[in-house]
Amino acid sequence: MARVMAVTFTTHGRLHYLDPGEGTYAVGDRVLHPTETGPEVATVVWAPEHVDSDTITGLPVCAGPATDADLSRDAANRVRVGEIEALVDELVERHGLAMKVVGIDLDDRSADYGTLVAVYYTAPHRVDFRGLLSDLARTLRSRIDLRQIGVRDAARLTGGVGSCGRELCCATFLTSFEPISVRLARAQDLPANPLQIAGACGKLMCCLAYEHPLYVDFAKQAPRVGAAVSTPDGDGVVVAHDVPSWSVVVRGSGGEVTRCPLVDVCTRAARARPGAAPAEAG
Repeated sequence: MARVMAVTFTTHGRLHYLDPGEGTYAVGDRVLHPTETGPEVATVVWAPEHVDSDTITGLPVCAGPATDADLSRDAANRVRVGEIEALVDELVERHGLAMKVVGIDLDDRSADYGTLVAVYYTAPHRVDFRGLLSDLARTLRSRIDLRQIGVRDAARLTGGVGSCGRELCCATFLTSFEPISVRLARAQDLPANPLQIAGACGKLMCCLAYEHPLYVDFAKQAPRVGAAVSTPDGDGVVVAHDVPSWSVVVRGSGGEVTRCPLVDVCTRAARARPGAAPAEAG
């Protein structure tokens, strides 16, 4: 049994899971998350609890509670990142570049090469940013790394709310992007128009991929639309499926419409006749 906690670096940001070690933490505590460049301040959003799973192994161990010095450094770096982002936007406009800045990373722990400023941006085509790079290096007196990313990664960095009303999956829990096709939308009875099933990034919604197995499993067990069925409320005809609630919508002989859990629905054609021999197990 593993002991797990979840933290985030930004409000409503992506969740990162940690092994709390011997520490005891509560929601809202500021702790240190180990990274490649050293521990960074994060906020606990899921207090440590035991998880009965053998698959959760190799989690990074929390480096302990954040000290006053850690909090001061984190606050100062957040202010500086905001100032750098404003400067980059100004220089991009001055140089007339067709690019959009979506994130800034600041590494002030590199003793060998000085401060590193990573600028993440999107662009419709290749950008000649040599002038921008020179101005940034001269103004900030730091190493500059300009990194072009795709629209899905941009959505992950900026965050937002999806059409479902929840925080974007890519900005909260998804760790990788799977290929998504319109075929998945058809299997879930969604419109095949890409504009209607696109996420905030403009690509097909990620949830189409990881919800697809649920729809496939439901289709194997549920009676088709139009099938005659029996329910605890009487006989009727299936008029719709409700996969998230694992139920079907049935219209009774009197025209009344009810929602029935799949386990309570029996297809009338499949019911055994009185006196009939039971079917052999396949």
